[in-house]
Amino acid sequence: MIRDNAAMDRPVKQRGPVRRILPLLLILIPLVAIGAAFYPSLSRWVAADRSIDGSRLRTTKVERGDLLRDVGVQGKIIAAYHPTLVSPAQGVVALAVRAGDLVRTGSLLARISSPELQNQLEQERSRLLSLRADLDRQRISARQTAAQNQRDIDLLVLKLKANERAMERAKALYEERLGSQMDFEKTRDEVELVGVELRNSREKDRLEKETLDFDIRNRELQVERQLLVVNDLERRVSELSVVSPVNGLVSKIEVRDKGTVQPNQPLLDVVDLSEFEVEIDIPEEYADECAVGTKAVVDYNGVAFQGALRSLSPEVEASQVKAIVAFTEGAPSGLKQNQRVNTRLVLDARRNVLKVARGPFLESLGARQVYVVQDGLAVLRAVRVGTISVSEIEIVSGLDEGEEIVLSDLTRFEGAQRILLR
Repeated sequence: MIRDNAAMDRPVKQRGPVRRILPLLLILIPLVAIGAAFYPSLSRWVAADRSIDGSRLRTTKVERGDLLRDVGVQGKIIAAYHPTLVSPAQGVVALAVRAGDLVRTGSLLARISSPELQNQLEQERSRLLSLRADLDRQRISARQTAAQNQRDIDLLVLKLKANERAMERAKALYEERLGSQMDFEKTRDEVELVGVELRNSREKDRLEKETLDFDIRNRELQVERQLLVVNDLERRVSELSVVSPVNGLVSKIEVRDKGTVQPNQPLLDVVDLSEFEVEIDIPEEYADECAVGTKAVVDYNGVAFQGALRSLSPEVEASQVKAIVAFTEGAPSGLKQNQRVNTRLVLDARRNVLKVARGPFLESLGARQVYVVQDGLAVLRAVRVGTISVSEIEIVSGLDEGEEIVLSDLTRFEGAQRILLR
């Protein structure tokens, strides 16, 4: 009888449930961990319309503070006082300086030779002497006339007194019956006659004195008028020596040395180096918002200097309006004529507003939308902007303080709602 192999078989032990799922857990746990780690990125990737390298984007945060609405313009340094000296008369000019020479107030710059003006001055001086002589003669004549009239008056006074005494004697004799009535009346008539002559002499003296005073005053006025003529000619002759009105620099020579010049012909330009201003060109669209006194900030070597509009041209040239900015708190040292500087005109000041830095994003979407950075995504959001300055933009609505937005050009985003920032 053949035996089976049952005696050779060993029973196999059955595995428990834990041992059966352990290998599966060892596989699933790493997968779950990896999935959990990559889930945010995967969810952002799924939610995003497209992706862009975030390191190539510029961003900024929304802040609260004061905002100045300004406009940036180019300016150049000019001397606040740069007179052009002109010829005072016709003649021959002799220059005493050259272009680029430093001069001080009162320094001789040029001399004009004008024989005609010198001759005219001598003629008017001679006429002045003649008028003064006539005035002195008139005064002497007036004193002589006054003396003669006074002598006549004094004689009449004496004559009147003598006649009055004679009348008193004739009256006494008449009253005592020692003289005739005719003699008394005759002496009385003589007293009245002399009294009339005395009154007439005094009136004549008064009228002649007024006439002589009038003539003297007229001669004095003629002398004064002639003196003004002489003084004016002396001034014009003194101006033939052209001197510098300021401490500065001869910037330009307009004539040739020893050349003939005409009255009011420009001779040379002098620049005052002690005070400078900034000449700017304002775009026409901003000109209506500017006025004399508008605040300005001049950037010189990275330092801001305060200023204000001193003058504004009423004309528009090539869509620009010229204006002059004066420094209000002191000008920087080392300024040079025609040196270029950047200038900002402060048109408006906004206090305690939400604002962001200005960037290319403003023009990309018409200043109506921005991309807000949230959890690695750039999300498109509608906003409303207010005042726009050279460097900052006011946010009226759509953003909160502390949020971060994309400053870069947004055209590459092609209007996508969400952008994954890698």
